[in-house]
Amino acid sequence: MQYIILFDLDGTLIDSTQAVYEGFCTAFRHFDAPIPAYEDVTQHIGHPLEYMFGALGVRETEILEYIVVYKEHYRKICNLKTTLLPSTKEAILEASKFAMLGVVTTKTGEYSKSLLEYLGIAKYFTCVIGRENVTNPKPNAEPILTALKYFPKTPNANIYMVGDTPLDIQAANNARIQSVGVLSGYASLEILQTYTQNIVKDALSAVRFIKAQYGIVD
Repeated sequence: MQYIILFDLDGTLIDSTQAVYEGFCTAFRHFDAPIPAYEDVTQHIGHPLEYMFGALGVRETEILEYIVVYKEHYRKICNLKTTLLPSTKEAILEASKFAMLGVVTTKTGEYSKSLLEYLGIAKYFTCVIGRENVTNPKPNAEPILTALKYFPKTPNANIYMVGDTPLDIQAANNARIQSVGVLSGYASLEILQTYTQNIVKDALSAVRFIKAQYGIVD
């Protein structure tokens, strides 16, 4: 029997909050704009950058310029200012014993691959699908469907998306696969409960939840 688990990155496997916030501060500072509050930035993590800058008040005609500055700075600091969440390494090792793994993120795929290499877990993933690999990001089904092209054909009942925001759950629903929400990131229990009843503490708990659904034992 084949199984596939797709993971979100920010708030699911990694903590890059400081790097993301510093990137936003640098972009706003570059254009002499008021620097947004920490909470105002972090509440939108998981969305594409174009959405985040728009939500923070940047005019649509200027968003791409802000993104260029953000990415230039983020690329320099992301490795040193990003860490694996506490359960991540164990979760990935346990998941890799029974499933094929992938990453589906709204971050830039190029940076995500480099980051996973730096953190020592890139070898466990068959694919990394980032913002530049799709036209329509999560919650659209496209990122998940794009990722699944890298795997052998597998029944949808054996495919899970693990993520910390409604975007991840909605994308899974739209792709007609299974999902697990985790509380290690940026959405509250109350918000996630609006989209799924499969909610656990973190990535490791998610992997063990999935194993239990299939009756997989070590």
